[in-house]
Amino acid sequence: MMKKIFLLFALAACSLRGAAQAQPVIFDSDMGPDYDDVGAIAMLHAYADSGYIDILATVASTRYPGVAGVFEILNTYFNRPQLPIGVPHTSGLELRDRQHWSDSLLAQYPHRIQNNKEVPEAVAVYRKLLAAQPDTSVVIITVGFLTNLADLLRSGPDQYSKLDGATLVRSKVKKLVSMAGIFPKGKEFNVEKDAAASQYVFSRWPTDVVLSGFEIGKEIKVGVPLVRNVQIRNSPVKDVFRIAIPMDPQDSAGRMSWDETAVLVAAKGAAPWYRLERGTMTVAADGSNGWQEGSGKHFKMVAVAPPKVVEQLIEKAITHQPVK
Repeated sequence: MMKKIFLLFALAACSLRGAAQAQPVIFDSDMGPDYDDVGAIAMLHAYADSGYIDILATVASTRYPGVAGVFEILNTYFNRPQLPIGVPHTSGLELRDRQHWSDSLLAQYPHRIQNNKEVPEAVAVYRKLLAAQPDTSVVIITVGFLTNLADLLRSGPDQYSKLDGATLVRSKVKKLVSMAGIFPKGKEFNVEKDAAASQYVFSRWPTDVVLSGFEIGKEIKVGVPLVRNVQIRNSPVKDVFRIAIPMDPQDSAGRMSWDETAVLVAAKGAAPWYRLERGTMTVAADGSNGWQEGSGKHFKMVAVAPPKVVEQLIEKAITHQPVK
């Protein structure tokens, strides 16, 4: 009964938001080493097709060889081959997936981009796009390392804007939605792997920050229905889940959905699935994080709906097929 009530509230919320103007977003992802990033970008395109969001760019927070090509394959599959792609050319990590799904996509699907150097540097993409947007209009979704956002805050005036990075963000960004941290405290992958960048961003980011912690996505498992759907063929999204799910016994019921929850909240808002609690996330030098309740610009997500309700929303979105 409770699940039905939450589904009714969710449908009502979706109907109200669907009539509103599409929210401009920039999507920042490590696109591996995990594969919930693939679910997240599939949701991103599904919500763009539904009119909830307007995707300005897809940006990598890693620089392993081929990551730009992986983004191009996924964007092209959803009929958005023109989307700007950015990659950090010098800073950042080169971590990639252990299941080799990224190699499989690059081998199976055509793509123009053969080298990361063929796309602009990540911070240049941010600065160019932000400078062209109305004030306080853009939502940034980050589901990977905070490398690009730290570099953006540190950036100086350039041909795109006379503003320094921090001022540009303050002027143009509405909020940051981030899959980061574990609450009330712990050590989470996205924050830990580039701890210095995480410290810099979460102590200096000038707008509101919505945080989807590790504990949120851990309870939501998706992908098995997608893999079993025989009507979906030649899909890079399905291929990734098909390749990766059997390689880990803990994924037998589906992959945990950390990154997808950030996209859901950025596109459709927190309610009725989550409530937001105000406070400040602190990051130590080793990448561990804490949480201070009370005042601050950070808002952690706290589950209200049962995980199965959100699971159904995400499952539907990652099964979305391209609009022709």
